[in-house]
Amino acid sequence: MRPLTIYKKLYKHFGPQHWWPVSSGKGDKGFEICVGVILTQNTNWQNVEMALKNLIKERLLTPCALAKCPMQKLQRLIKPSGYFRQKAKKLKIFTKYICDNYNGDTKKLLQGNLDNKREELLSIWGLGPESVDSMLLYAGAKPTFMIDAYTVRLCRELGIKFKDYEDYREYFQKKLPKSAKLYNEFHALIVAWGKVHSKNRKAAISLVKK
Repeated sequence: MRPLTIYKKLYKHFGPQHWWPVSSGKGDKGFEICVGVILTQNTNWQNVEMALKNLIKERLLTPCALAKCPMQKLQRLIKPSGYFRQKAKKLKIFTKYICDNYNGDTKKLLQGNLDNKREELLSIWGLGPESVDSMLLYAGAKPTFMIDAYTVRLCRELGIKFKDYEDYREYFQKKLPKSAKLYNEFHALIVAWGKVHSKNRKAAISLVKK
C-alpha cells in the first residue's frame, strides 16, 4: 500500500491534527517547538506541557535566557518531563550553540539548505535523527520526514521493514510528494493512529487496511 493512500485513510478518519502544539503567547514559537522536541524524548506530551509551562512562567523560553539559567534551577523546572538531568544538559548545549553561533536567533539556525542544516544539527550533542527532523519539520517548515516508534509500528503492520532510521525516512520521502505541510500532517496522523494501536491493535490495523 502506498504511503499517500495510508495518509488519505488516516486523514479521513482522524481529520487535521494541528500539530505541533504551542502556547498562545507571543514568544519564539520555533524555539518553543525545539525545546518541546528535546523534552518529549521518552515521555508523553502531558508531561512536556507541564515542563514548558514552568519555563514560560519563569520567562526562560528564549535561547539565551535558557542558556544562562542555573543548571539546578533548569532541572527543577523541567522535572515533570522525566530524565531531567540529561534533558537539562541537552538544553544547555543546544541553547549555547544557538547563542554562540546565531546570536540567539532560532530562525537563523533553521534557515538554509536542508541537508546542510540536518548535518549541522546532528553534530550537536544530544540530538539524534528523530529530534533533528522534528525540529526542521515543525519549527523550520522543511520537508524532512521524521520517523518515530509509531511510524515503525505502522510500517511493520503493513509488512514494510527496514534496517534503520534513514532507510525508513528515505522510503517515505521517495514515495511522497516533497511537502513540509504533508509530512507535518502525516506524522501527526501516524501518532493519532499509534495511540489507537496501543489500546486496540485490531481496530488500528483495520483503519489502514480496510
